[in-house]
Amino acid sequence: MNALLAPLALSIGGLLAVQAAANLQLSTALGSPVRASTAQLAIGTAALIALAAAVGTLGALGAVPAAAPWHLVGGLGSAIYITAGILLFPRLGALGAVGLFITGQMLASLAVDGLGLLGVAREGFPPAHVLGGVAVLGGAAAIVRASRTDRPVAHRRALQAFAVAAGVALAIQGPINAQLRADLDAPVTAGAFSFLVATATMIAVLAVWQRRPRPPRPGLHARAMPWWGWLGGLVGATYVTVVPLLIGEIGAAATIGLTVAGQQLVSLTVDRYGLLRLPRRPLTLLRTTGVALLLAGVALIQFA
Repeated sequence: MNALLAPLALSIGGLLAVQAAANLQLSTALGSPVRASTAQLAIGTAALIALAAAVGTLGALGAVPAAAPWHLVGGLGSAIYITAGILLFPRLGALGAVGLFITGQMLASLAVDGLGLLGVAREGFPPAHVLGGVAVLGGAAAIVRASRTDRPVAHRRALQAFAVAAGVALAIQGPINAQLRADLDAPVTAGAFSFLVATATMIAVLAVWQRRPRPPRPGLHARAMPWWGWLGGLVGATYVTVVPLLIGEIGAAATIGLTVAGQQLVSLTVDRYGLLRLPRRPLTLLRTTGVALLLAGVALIQFA
């Protein structure tokens, strides 16, 4: 493996934790998580369209009508994941939210690979993968137990279920977008179309959201937001562009394993030191054990 690609994959995974914190800052400034999700996705879409035009593959969009309808909906995963990050990071903490995201990703990946869903070759369920799934669940349970708050049990469980569902959506997005990349034969353009679908979805959600009767929630002035609060969309665009290239160089297993490890390690650091304007949360033995189990499970699933 190229010595530079492993750190790059770790960094790309870590950026997903930074993305959620950036989106949270924009949500505070705009007074709404739906507005923030829409804005960040629009920024990412614009960046990818510009990049596709620069590399000369924007014309590949002409092949979209010939693609199977289910190849076109991968962008919904980005809409769900970004919104979940904004809503859940302040409520569950970076480590708790990312741990549950990863749990959803890994369990969905096991199902997709094991059953041969979404155009992926069927691999069955080797014992190492089953053991890895059990370890992932054990790690998630430890992290959730260590991250308990004074919120009502039903509310807390609903938030946790939403986090797992967001991880599932992100995992399913990968093979769907892989089908679209094959249809268009242009990775950047496929990423741009995926983000365009996500942005259109959030615009529709925003239109409904704005009609709901609710007390006004004025946002902060944009100048009060850190400069990095605008980077969430660019991080997402970077992720959907670079990850397919990494998979081609070091393989899917190594890419997924390293990016997931990067997510978990950065979120652990953010919680431990209260970085990115998020509250500081102590690193207890139970939380450390949960992270270790989660990473061990990921390694078993991806590398065994």
